Amino acid sequence: MTQANSIAHAADAPYFSPPSISDFFPPELLFAGTPFAVTRITLVQLLATAIMVLIIVMGTRRLTVVPGRFQSVIELGFGFIREQIAYQVLGEKDGKRFLPLLTAMFLTITALNLTGVIPFLNIPGTSVAGAPLVFALTAYIAFVYAGIRRHGVGRFVKYSLVPSGVPKPLIPIIAIVELISVFIARPVSLFLRLLLNMIVGHLMLVLFFSATNFFFFSFNWLTPLAAGTLTLGLAFTLFEVFVALLQAYVFTILTAVYIQLAVAEEH
Repeated sequence: MTQANSIAHAADAPYFSPPSISDFFPPELLFAGTPFAVTRITLVQLLATAIMVLIIVMGTRRLTVVPGRFQSVIELGFGFIREQIAYQVLGEKDGKRFLPLLTAMFLTITALNLTGVIPFLNIPGTSVAGAPLVFALTAYIAFVYAGIRRHGVGRFVKYSLVPSGVPKPLIPIIAIVELISVFIARPVSLFLRLLLNMIVGHLMLVLFFSATNFFFFSFNWLTPLAAGTLTLGLAFTLFEVFVALLQAYVFTILTAVYIQLAVAEEH
């Protein structure tokens, strides 16, 4: 085969295009080139938030003593956040104070995460930095506010940077370590954990279903491989639903834990 024929044959051969990080930078649909540019992911975020609010309003506007199925599901969700996150971590008194914040955080993160497995949306609203960053900053502001409100600025900083029982010669070293741990590592870890889990999940789903399309339509004799990647894709879709709920739970309960550490008398 000549070099020219080889090039022509390579050009005609099927080409598999794997997912890449460019999937998370879709073209701007509205207000392109401005700080208010709207992309497909922005529309997904707005739609998920609107649907979540609509479901909550419809489920709570006509509450009855004997709840129906829809009201029961809504109450089950609220009860889980109240009992298993807010009250369990913060106690009833502080749990009631921060329950609205924790509820909004859990439900919004869940809604944005689940868009990754919804047909025709197919991308998590938390797979770009904006949403996870907002949630992480909200958690950061919440536990700093809670600590200052409970102890005042001076005592809060002292309790956060110098745990009780630390020998005086070690105080400068421990203070630096705690400064990084409390005021830098906490929000950064919240941000990265949520963002990276949703990015990786989306890339894995795209990989499985892209491979299915490639094997099935490009090579008929590789149809068994297409069936295998399709099965893996469907299984991983179910796993992503679990991950979406788990990441919302982990983010919310860590926020509650950080608030509890901020309001505690000693660290």
